Amino acid sequence: MTEATKNDDQRPVPREQAILESFFTQLGMFTFDRAKDYVEKEKDTSKSAGPIWASLLAALAHLAAAEKAYHNMTFLGQKLGGQSFFSRKDSIRTIYTSVFNELKKVVAMGRHTPSSTSSISSSSSTSSLSGSASGSTHFLEELLCHLAEQLCHFTQARTEIADFYEKMYAQANQKSVNSEELLTVLEAILHKYSSKFHHPILSRVEGCFQLEVDVLCQLLRCQVEVSEWRFLPALLCLHAAHTKLHVWAQLFERQRETRKHLFSGVQSAKSAQPPHLYLWLQRLQGALLAKFSFYFHEALSRQTAASEMKALTARTSPDYYGRASAFMRRHDAASVSLVFDNRGQESFQGHGYHHPHSYREPPKGVEQFPAVVSLPAGERPVTHWPNVIMIMSDRAAELNALDKVVHFYDDKVQSTYFLSRPEPHFTLVLIFDGRRSEKDSHITAFLLDITGNLRNTKALSWLKPGSKG
Repeated sequence: MTEATKNDDQRPVPREQAILESFFTQLGMFTFDRAKDYVEKEKDTSKSAGPIWASLLAALAHLAAAEKAYHNMTFLGQKLGGQSFFSRKDSIRTIYTSVFNELKKVVAMGRHTPSSTSSISSSSSTSSLSGSASGSTHFLEELLCHLAEQLCHFTQARTEIADFYEKMYAQANQKSVNSEELLTVLEAILHKYSSKFHHPILSRVEGCFQLEVDVLCQLLRCQVEVSEWRFLPALLCLHAAHTKLHVWAQLFERQRETRKHLFSGVQSAKSAQPPHLYLWLQRLQGALLAKFSFYFHEALSRQTAASEMKALTARTSPDYYGRASAFMRRHDAASVSLVFDNRGQESFQGHGYHHPHSYREPPKGVEQFPAVVSLPAGERPVTHWPNVIMIMSDRAAELNALDKVVHFYDDKVQSTYFLSRPEPHFTLVLIFDGRRSEKDSHITAFLLDITGNLRNTKALSWLKPGSKG
């Protein structure tokens, strides 16, 4: 057989592989409509390529539509729309299950295809040519079957993560969210599927899956660390999430650059919009950065001038420190403090980073309740501290409700205290000289707004496209 004949025999395999690689590259760049149109067009132009190839192309078109719905979070409340294969009322679980079933059929078809060794020609030259061609076809069918099998795992992973997002969204109206529990569930999903779709052709979708789950894991872990007032671990989680989100952003930039050569600037800008899932993760990171900046304000402010620190915190949303300062001036508060209840935490060493092997005696008495933030800057109201601790102890049940404002007036010191708790270890305390009414709506609204934002439950409501806040 000539070299040209050999090349002709091998041509179908690299062509199919090139089509698959192009499809998954587009999927990895989040150009879902282009990916869908691409395989649908290929399906129409290669009807003679065999039933396995045609079935896989149909499944891939539906996978692209499913991925679009998933990344745009339309399954959390908005109609899917524009999907001919799916009903507008289909849940994301139904959508991925449909794709999974299609892929399963591809796997079954591949397993039941007769072996290439069964076809034998009477002519030796024809036999050689036929054997080579059928061997090439058999290799392709094995490849398609193998990819379909791995994509079955991918659709299952997507279904479980989508379920996870739905559960997170359902907790948006709760008083508090157990981030540690969420993190455990997410890490289990990652561990379960991390090596289940590893074929080089699937490297883009595998990378995007890993990137997404890694970012969310780091953000949930950051929430856990901040809530335990652990500076360095929280900082490292924030940095890791930021780095991975930057990698993700570069994918959109590549997409934008590619589109610039094909379309006008307006179309390019429109087509290159990041999906809602990415934007939500970015917003969640911003919310955690704002919380981190407030809880560790003293440690961070040691690293720069006061004016620079004020400018930096002003860029966070919300700017908790700036809002507390403005509230103090506007309503003539004597002090604003965020108190950390350190009881039972043997590892506590104070503000900022400490060497892991350094030792410090666990604090006792009033020192078990340090002010992690104090306004005016750095001035803890020492004379009021015994009163603050007494109120925290006597009114613990009300504070632990997490949506209550506790009011206390002490006629001996002629001062009024307002307390509210954003989460178990922290209490926000406002102190006023003289008597203030417990029905003062400005004070209670400020406290409930700040503590509500610090819980970050509102961030879960942002999962739904078009949500306010």
